[in-house]
Amino acid sequence: MTKSKLDPLKTSSYDYKLPKKLIATHPVSPADSARLLVYDRQKDKIIHTTFKNLLDYIPEDVSIFLNDTKVIKARIFGHKQSGGKVELLLNKPLFMNRYLVMIRGKVKKGTVLTFKKGLKAEVLEINEDGSRVVSFYLEDKKNLEFLQLVDILNQIGHLPLPPYMNREDEEQDNKNYQTLFAKNYGAVAAPTASLHFTPELLKKLEDKFSIDYLTLHVGAGTFKPVDAEDILNHPMHSEYFEIGIKAKASLDNAKKVLAVGTTVTRTAEYYARTNKIQGECDLFLNPSNKPLKVDHLLTNFHLPKSTLIMLIASFIGLEKTLEVYEEAIKQEYRFYSYGDGMLII
Repeated sequence: MTKSKLDPLKTSSYDYKLPKKLIATHPVSPADSARLLVYDRQKDKIIHTTFKNLLDYIPEDVSIFLNDTKVIKARIFGHKQSGGKVELLLNKPLFMNRYLVMIRGKVKKGTVLTFKKGLKAEVLEINEDGSRVVSFYLEDKKNLEFLQLVDILNQIGHLPLPPYMNREDEEQDNKNYQTLFAKNYGAVAAPTASLHFTPELLKKLEDKFSIDYLTLHVGAGTFKPVDAEDILNHPMHSEYFEIGIKAKASLDNAKKVLAVGTTVTRTAEYYARTNKIQGECDLFLNPSNKPLKVDHLLTNFHLPKSTLIMLIASFIGLEKTLEVYEEAIKQEYRFYSYGDGMLII
Protein backbone atom coordinates (compact mmCIF):
# COMPACT_ATOMS: atom_id res chain seq x y z
CA MET A 1 0.00 0.00 0.00
CA THR A 2 1.38 3.39 -0.95
CA LYS A 3 1.69 5.90 1.83
CA SER A 4 -0.48 8.43 -0.03
CA LYS A 5 -3.45 6.03 0.31
CA LEU A 6 -3.05 5.43 4.02
CA ASP A 7 -5.94 6.58 6.20
CA PRO A 8 -5.44 6.17 9.98
CA LEU A 9 -9.19 5.61 10.43
CA LYS A 10 -9.36 2.74 7.93
CA THR A 11 -8.75 -0.80 9.20
CA SER A 12 -7.08 -1.82 5.92
CA SER A 13 -4.30 0.70 6.62
CA TYR A 14 -3.10 -1.43 9.54
CA ASP A 15 -2.40 -4.53 7.46
CA TYR A 16 1.10 -5.88 6.89
CA LYS A 17 2.55 -9.14 5.60
CA LEU A 18 4.46 -11.23 8.12
CA PRO A 19 6.44 -14.30 7.04
CA LYS A 20 5.16 -17.30 9.02
CA LYS A 21 8.68 -18.12 10.22
CA LEU A 22 8.71 -14.89 12.28
CA ILE A 23 5.80 -15.97 14.49
CA ALA A 24 7.41 -17.04 17.78
CA THR A 25 5.99 -20.33 19.08
CA HIS A 26 8.38 -20.59 22.04
CA PRO A 27 10.28 -17.94 24.03
CA VAL A 28 14.03 -17.46 23.91
CA SER A 29 16.08 -18.37 26.97
CA PRO A 30 17.10 -16.54 29.05
CA ALA A 31 14.09 -14.22 28.65
CA ASP A 32 16.18 -11.02 28.55
CA SER A 33 18.16 -12.28 25.54
CA ALA A 34 15.11 -11.40 23.41
CA ARG A 35 15.78 -8.61 20.94
CA LEU A 36 14.56 -5.08 21.56
CA LEU A 37 13.84 -2.44 18.95
CA VAL A 38 14.09 1.05 20.46
CA TYR A 39 12.34 3.89 18.64
CA ASP A 40 13.51 7.33 19.79
CA ARG A 41 10.84 9.84 18.72
CA GLN A 42 12.92 12.94 19.35
CA LYS A 43 15.76 11.74 17.12
CA ASP A 44 13.43 9.76 14.82
CA LYS A 45 15.89 6.92 15.17
CA ILE A 46 15.63 3.13 15.44
CA ILE A 47 18.17 1.26 17.58
CA HIS A 48 18.55 -2.53 17.69
CA THR A 49 19.55 -4.05 21.02
CA THR A 50 18.40 -6.71 23.52
CA PHE A 51 16.24 -6.62 26.66
CA LYS A 52 19.35 -7.13 28.76
CA ASN A 53 20.31 -3.55 27.83
CA LEU A 54 16.84 -2.11 28.54
CA LEU A 55 18.02 0.22 31.31
CA ASP A 56 20.41 1.97 28.92
CA TYR A 57 17.43 3.35 27.01
CA ILE A 58 14.80 4.20 29.63
CA PRO A 59 14.76 7.98 30.22
CA GLU A 60 15.48 9.26 33.72
CA ASP A 61 12.75 10.37 36.17
CA VAL A 62 10.35 7.79 34.80
CA SER A 63 7.76 5.94 36.88
CA ILE A 64 7.26 2.40 35.62
CA PHE A 65 3.97 0.50 35.79
CA LEU A 66 3.48 -3.25 35.29
CA ASN A 67 0.45 -5.54 35.17
CA ASP A 68 0.32 -8.23 37.88
CA THR A 69 -2.56 -10.24 36.40
CA LYS A 70 -2.20 -14.03 36.39
CA VAL A 71 -3.26 -16.32 33.54
CA ILE A 72 -5.87 -18.98 34.33
CA LYS A 73 -5.81 -22.45 32.79
CA ALA A 74 -8.97 -21.31 31.08
CA ARG A 75 -9.28 -23.95 28.34
CA ILE A 76 -11.10 -27.15 29.26
CA PHE A 77 -12.40 -30.15 27.34
CA GLY A 78 -15.58 -32.06 28.13
CA HIS A 79 -18.74 -33.46 26.65
CA LYS A 80 -22.47 -32.87 26.34
CA GLN A 81 -25.18 -35.19 27.70
CA SER A 82 -25.42 -36.60 24.16
CA GLY A 83 -21.75 -37.59 24.36
CA GLY A 84 -20.59 -34.96 21.84
CA LYS A 85 -17.24 -33.33 22.61
CA VAL A 86 -16.95 -29.67 23.56
CA GLU A 87 -14.13 -27.24 24.24
CA LEU A 88 -14.78 -24.31 26.57
CA LEU A 89 -12.67 -21.18 27.04
CA LEU A 90 -13.42 -19.10 30.12
CA ASN A 91 -13.29 -15.41 29.25
CA LYS A 92 -14.25 -13.67 32.49
CA PRO A 93 -16.55 -13.77 35.53
CA LEU A 94 -19.78 -11.76 35.42
CA PHE A 95 -22.13 -10.94 38.32
CA MET A 96 -23.77 -13.55 40.58
CA ASN A 97 -21.32 -16.37 39.75
CA ARG A 98 -22.15 -16.33 36.05
CA TYR A 99 -19.31 -16.52 33.52
CA LEU A 100 -18.71 -15.35 29.98
CA VAL A 101 -17.23 -18.18 27.90
CA MET A 102 -16.58 -19.31 24.35
CA ILE A 103 -17.71 -22.84 23.47
CA ARG A 104 -16.53 -24.84 20.47
CA GLY A 105 -19.35 -27.23 19.56
CA LYS A 106 -23.09 -26.61 19.15
CA VAL A 107 -24.93 -25.93 22.38
CA LYS A 108 -28.45 -24.73 23.18
CA LYS A 109 -29.69 -22.77 26.14
CA GLY A 110 -30.12 -25.21 29.02
CA THR A 111 -27.40 -27.59 27.78
CA VAL A 112 -25.30 -29.08 30.60
CA LEU A 113 -21.64 -29.79 29.88
CA THR A 114 -19.55 -32.21 31.94
CA PHE A 115 -15.81 -31.93 32.60
CA LYS A 116 -13.24 -33.76 34.74
CA LYS A 117 -13.29 -33.57 38.57
CA GLY A 118 -17.11 -33.48 38.52
CA LEU A 119 -17.22 -29.95 37.10
CA LYS A 120 -20.40 -29.09 35.17
CA ALA A 121 -21.45 -25.98 33.25
CA GLU A 122 -25.01 -25.01 32.36
CA VAL A 123 -25.56 -22.75 29.34
CA LEU A 124 -27.74 -19.84 30.54
CA GLU A 125 -27.54 -17.45 27.59
CA ILE A 126 -26.33 -17.44 24.00
CA ASN A 127 -25.03 -14.03 22.87
CA GLU A 128 -25.13 -12.64 19.34
CA ASP A 129 -21.33 -12.43 19.13
CA GLY A 130 -21.04 -16.20 19.66
CA SER A 131 -20.08 -16.02 23.34
CA ARG A 132 -22.10 -17.84 26.00
CA VAL A 133 -23.06 -17.16 29.61
CA VAL A 134 -22.80 -20.20 31.89
CA SER A 135 -22.84 -21.15 35.56
CA PHE A 136 -20.39 -23.72 36.89
CA TYR A 137 -21.21 -26.21 39.62
CA LEU A 138 -20.10 -29.50 41.13
CA GLU A 139 -22.38 -32.45 41.78
CA ASP A 140 -24.10 -30.61 44.64
CA LYS A 141 -25.46 -28.02 42.17
CA LYS A 142 -23.87 -25.07 44.01
CA ASN A 143 -22.83 -22.17 41.76
CA LEU A 144 -19.07 -21.95 41.98
CA GLU A 145 -17.41 -18.71 43.00
CA PHE A 146 -14.50 -17.50 40.90
CA LEU A 147 -11.59 -18.65 43.06
CA GLN A 148 -13.22 -22.06 43.60
CA LEU A 149 -13.55 -22.38 39.84
CA VAL A 150 -9.93 -21.27 39.26
CA ASP A 151 -8.75 -23.95 41.69
CA ILE A 152 -10.51 -26.66 39.64
CA LEU A 153 -9.39 -25.18 36.30
CA ASN A 154 -5.79 -25.24 37.48
CA GLN A 155 -6.18 -29.00 38.00
CA ILE A 156 -8.00 -29.91 34.78
CA GLY A 157 -7.44 -27.02 32.37
CA HIS A 158 -4.90 -25.91 29.80
CA LEU A 159 -3.23 -22.52 29.34
CA PRO A 160 -5.03 -20.77 26.50
CA LEU A 161 -2.07 -20.10 24.21
CA PRO A 162 -2.91 -17.66 21.41
CA PRO A 163 -4.28 -19.39 18.28
CA TYR A 164 -1.41 -18.16 16.07
CA MET A 165 1.07 -20.33 17.99
CA ASN A 166 -0.68 -23.24 16.33
CA ARG A 167 0.28 -25.76 19.03
CA GLU A 168 -0.98 -27.28 22.25
CA ASP A 169 0.31 -26.00 25.58
CA GLU A 170 3.29 -27.78 27.11
CA GLU A 171 4.48 -28.15 30.71
CA GLN A 172 7.10 -25.40 30.23
CA ASP A 173 4.36 -22.90 29.24
CA ASN A 174 3.07 -22.98 32.82
CA LYS A 175 6.20 -21.02 33.72
CA ASN A 176 6.96 -19.23 30.45
CA TYR A 177 3.45 -17.82 29.93
CA GLN A 178 3.26 -16.18 33.39
CA THR A 179 5.14 -13.04 34.40
CA LEU A 180 7.56 -13.15 37.35
CA PHE A 181 5.12 -11.01 39.33
CA ALA A 182 1.82 -12.65 38.27
CA LYS A 183 -0.38 -12.41 41.35
CA ASN A 184 -4.11 -11.91 40.70
CA TYR A 185 -5.89 -14.65 38.75
CA GLY A 186 -8.19 -13.44 35.99
CA ALA A 187 -6.42 -13.27 32.61
CA VAL A 188 -6.82 -15.57 29.62
CA ALA A 189 -3.72 -14.10 27.97
CA ALA A 190 -0.43 -12.95 29.45
CA PRO A 191 0.68 -9.29 29.46
CA THR A 192 3.44 -10.33 27.09
CA ALA A 193 5.81 -7.34 27.27
CA SER A 194 6.55 -8.43 30.85
CA LEU A 195 7.55 -11.97 29.86
CA HIS A 196 11.02 -10.66 28.98
CA PHE A 197 12.01 -9.92 32.58
CA THR A 198 14.48 -12.12 34.42
CA PRO A 199 14.81 -11.73 38.22
CA GLU A 200 18.13 -9.89 37.62
CA LEU A 201 16.65 -7.43 35.11
CA LEU A 202 13.63 -6.75 37.32
CA LYS A 203 15.90 -6.13 40.33
CA LYS A 204 17.97 -3.61 38.32
CA LEU A 205 14.76 -1.85 37.32
CA GLU A 206 13.51 -1.72 40.92
CA ASP A 207 16.86 -0.34 42.13
CA LYS A 208 16.84 2.54 39.68
CA PHE A 209 13.18 3.47 39.12
CA SER A 210 9.86 3.87 40.90
CA ILE A 211 7.94 0.65 40.15
CA ASP A 212 4.23 0.04 40.70
CA TYR A 213 1.77 -2.69 39.82
CA LEU A 214 -1.82 -2.43 38.66
CA THR A 215 -4.16 -5.15 37.41
CA LEU A 216 -5.98 -5.61 34.13
CA HIS A 217 -7.30 -9.07 33.40
CA VAL A 218 -6.57 -9.62 29.72
CA GLY A 219 -9.62 -11.09 27.96
CA ALA A 220 -10.05 -13.11 24.78
CA GLY A 221 -11.16 -9.92 23.03
CA THR A 222 -7.53 -8.83 22.84
CA PHE A 223 -7.08 -11.23 19.88
CA LYS A 224 -10.27 -10.15 18.10
CA PRO A 225 -9.41 -8.55 14.75
CA VAL A 226 -11.09 -5.30 13.79
CA ASP A 227 -13.73 -6.20 11.21
CA ALA A 228 -15.28 -2.77 10.71
CA GLU A 229 -14.01 -0.83 7.69
CA ASP A 230 -13.79 2.31 9.83
CA ILE A 231 -11.84 1.61 13.05
CA LEU A 232 -14.13 3.90 15.06
CA ASN A 233 -17.04 1.51 14.38
CA HIS A 234 -15.24 -1.33 16.16
CA PRO A 235 -17.10 -2.48 19.31
CA MET A 236 -14.22 -2.43 21.81
CA HIS A 237 -14.07 -5.32 24.30
CA SER A 238 -13.98 -4.54 28.02
CA GLU A 239 -11.67 -6.01 30.66
CA TYR A 240 -11.75 -5.76 34.45
CA PHE A 241 -9.07 -3.54 36.01
CA GLU A 242 -8.01 -2.41 39.45
CA ILE A 243 -5.54 0.27 40.55
CA GLY A 244 -4.43 0.10 44.19
CA ILE A 245 -3.94 3.15 46.44
CA LYS A 246 -0.14 3.16 46.05
CA ALA A 247 -0.25 2.83 42.24
CA LYS A 248 -2.92 5.57 42.05
CA ALA A 249 -0.73 7.96 44.06
CA SER A 250 2.26 7.13 41.83
CA LEU A 251 0.20 7.75 38.67
CA ASP A 252 -1.03 11.07 40.07
CA ASN A 253 2.49 12.23 40.98
CA ALA A 254 4.54 10.77 38.12
CA LYS A 255 6.62 13.21 36.07
CA LYS A 256 6.79 10.71 33.22
CA VAL A 257 5.10 7.33 32.85
CA LEU A 258 6.53 4.21 31.21
CA ALA A 259 3.83 1.59 30.67
CA VAL A 260 5.05 -1.98 30.34
CA GLY A 261 2.52 -3.31 27.87
CA THR A 262 -0.65 -2.24 26.12
CA THR A 263 -2.76 -3.44 29.07
CA VAL A 264 -1.02 -1.05 31.48
CA THR A 265 -1.35 1.73 28.90
CA ARG A 266 -5.09 1.26 28.54
CA THR A 267 -5.59 1.05 32.31
CA ALA A 268 -3.58 4.20 33.05
CA GLU A 269 -5.27 6.07 30.21
CA TYR A 270 -8.75 4.95 31.30
CA TYR A 271 -7.98 6.22 34.80
CA ALA A 272 -6.69 9.53 33.37
CA ARG A 273 -10.03 10.01 31.58
CA THR A 274 -12.50 8.73 34.18
CA ASN A 275 -10.71 8.87 37.56
CA LYS A 276 -12.01 5.33 38.18
CA ILE A 277 -9.67 2.93 39.98
CA GLN A 278 -11.62 -0.25 39.26
CA GLY A 279 -14.26 -1.50 36.87
CA GLU A 280 -14.44 -2.40 33.20
CA CYS A 281 -11.91 -0.76 30.87
CA ASP A 282 -13.12 -0.47 27.27
CA LEU A 283 -10.76 2.28 26.11
CA PHE A 284 -9.73 2.15 22.45
CA LEU A 285 -6.52 4.10 21.82
CA ASN A 286 -5.83 4.98 18.20
CA PRO A 287 -4.55 7.99 16.21
CA SER A 288 -7.79 9.88 16.89
CA ASN A 289 -7.63 9.09 20.62
CA LYS A 290 -4.05 9.58 21.77
CA PRO A 291 -2.46 8.94 25.18
CA LEU A 292 -2.85 11.68 27.80
CA LYS A 293 -0.90 10.13 30.67
CA VAL A 294 1.55 7.53 29.30
CA ASP A 295 4.78 8.94 27.83
CA HIS A 296 6.76 5.82 26.97
CA LEU A 297 5.74 2.29 26.03
CA LEU A 298 7.44 -1.10 26.22
CA THR A 299 5.52 -3.65 24.17
CA ASN A 300 5.69 -6.63 21.81
CA PHE A 301 4.84 -6.69 18.11
CA HIS A 302 1.14 -7.07 17.39
CA LEU A 303 -1.21 -8.65 14.88
CA PRO A 304 -2.22 -6.81 11.69
CA LYS A 305 -5.56 -4.96 11.88
CA SER A 306 -5.70 -5.39 15.68
CA THR A 307 -6.65 -2.76 18.25
CA LEU A 308 -3.12 -3.22 19.65
CA ILE A 309 -1.29 -2.08 16.51
CA MET A 310 -3.74 0.85 16.44
CA LEU A 311 -2.67 1.63 20.01
CA ILE A 312 0.96 1.79 18.82
CA ALA A 313 -0.16 4.25 16.14
CA SER A 314 -1.72 6.43 18.86
CA PHE A 315 1.84 6.99 20.13
CA ILE A 316 3.83 7.37 16.90
CA GLY A 317 1.30 7.68 14.06
CA LEU A 318 0.24 5.17 11.42
CA GLU A 319 3.06 5.73 8.92
CA LYS A 320 5.82 5.47 11.52
CA THR A 321 4.19 2.35 12.99
CA LEU A 322 4.24 0.61 9.62
CA GLU A 323 7.81 1.80 9.01
CA VAL A 324 8.99 0.39 12.36
CA TYR A 325 7.19 -2.91 11.73
CA GLU A 326 8.71 -3.09 8.24
CA GLU A 327 12.16 -2.65 9.77
CA ALA A 328 11.46 -5.32 12.40
CA ILE A 329 10.40 -7.77 9.67
CA LYS A 330 13.45 -6.90 7.59
CA GLN A 331 15.70 -7.56 10.61
CA GLU A 332 13.80 -10.80 11.30
CA TYR A 333 12.52 -9.95 14.77
CA ARG A 334 10.30 -12.62 16.32
CA PHE A 335 6.65 -11.52 16.53
CA TYR A 336 3.69 -11.80 18.94
CA SER A 337 3.34 -13.20 22.47
CA TYR A 338 6.60 -15.16 22.76
CA GLY A 339 8.46 -12.81 20.43
CA ASP A 340 10.78 -9.81 20.70
CA GLY A 341 9.77 -6.32 21.78
CA MET A 342 9.96 -2.63 21.14
CA LEU A 343 10.45 0.39 23.34
CA ILE A 344 8.98 3.75 22.35
CA ILE A 345 10.78 6.64 24.06
